[in-house]
Amino acid sequence: MAEEIIKPDLIFINDVINSGGESLKKCFQCATCSVVCNLTPDDKPFPRKEMLHAQWGLKDKLFSNPDIWLCYQCSDCTAYCPRGAKPGEVLGAIRKLSLQHYSSPKFLAKMAGDAKYLLLLFAVPVLIFLTYLGITGKLNNVPKDPVRGIVYSNLIPTTFFIDPVFIAAAVFAAIVFAKGIMRYWNDMSRNAGTKGGNIIGAAVSAITEILAHRRFNKCEVTKGRSISHILVFYSFAGLAITTTWAMIYLYGPIAMKFLGMEPFKWLLGESPYPLTDPLKILGNASAAGLALGILLVIFNRIKNSAKTGIGSYYDWLFIGVVFFLMATGILSEVFRLMDIAALAYPTYIAHLSFVFFLFAYAPFSKMAHMVYRATAMIFAKQAGRE
Repeated sequence: MAEEIIKPDLIFINDVINSGGESLKKCFQCATCSVVCNLTPDDKPFPRKEMLHAQWGLKDKLFSNPDIWLCYQCSDCTAYCPRGAKPGEVLGAIRKLSLQHYSSPKFLAKMAGDAKYLLLLFAVPVLIFLTYLGITGKLNNVPKDPVRGIVYSNLIPTTFFIDPVFIAAAVFAAIVFAKGIMRYWNDMSRNAGTKGGNIIGAAVSAITEILAHRRFNKCEVTKGRSISHILVFYSFAGLAITTTWAMIYLYGPIAMKFLGMEPFKWLLGESPYPLTDPLKILGNASAAGLALGILLVIFNRIKNSAKTGIGSYYDWLFIGVVFFLMATGILSEVFRLMDIAALAYPTYIAHLSFVFFLFAYAPFSKMAHMVYRATAMIFAKQAGRE
């Protein structure tokens, strides 16, 4: 049997402990965690080996391992651990550090996981929008449409400011994601090995599982997470469709006029649209679903905290951003319909800031789990790990 020289990374061990895995050293390798986990594969099951690698500071073995992402933090392992080592929390900390490792720029990745930089990160979108309002003289005087009342595009034009800002943020996030995923895939291929299976079939299988949330249904201790995650996931999908639909409404007439064509009657042009419009119905239904879903996430976290732990700052940052994004979005519409400009406009600016925060910093936040977990699932299926 070949010998392997182990070189512990003490800094990494401390990083895991400081990132939410403070119970790491309680583990004494009894393997209860792997036994009770319903998601772990029969071949090289997790999370026992990940706990050992983390205790030894074997960072490279962990980061190049798809299994850290195949864990859904059901917390069955944490609830049944006889030593209170909380393997689910430890793997959550490792995933956070993995994102910092694969994302760039590194300083931004570290800032997103550190509470002392929260106000600085949030100040970026706030300053972007307030600077525009200051330059245009709209901080104290917003023109009111005599027919439509409060119109948010009169505050900040969608076409000439909001869309370019958010497109730039989306392009930045997409580039960071692409670079990180390519590095992660290469590391898995080099260190974890692959049988070279059908990647298209693996991708279809993984996406089908994700859409059905099948793995969440295997969790025992936190069964309610399946419903809350489905609500949040599909509500975001509905809001994404709504945004795309709104862009068709907005840019459709412009494009058709540019082509010398008469716009279709269902292309309504600029908002606000009537509440009876299908776009508004989908958007409001999705907002209601997101409200229910994120409230259930918070409720389940608190209800199961005695067994699974309350979660780290990193977990609650994402939950908080989604909650306030939802709340400010709903209140923006409510205040607009009530014609209370003093509340409507500041709430709308806050909503835009939360949207920017969520998507511009997505590669560094828990939202990135969706991308990295899907990548790990595809790799595991292609490599025959399942």
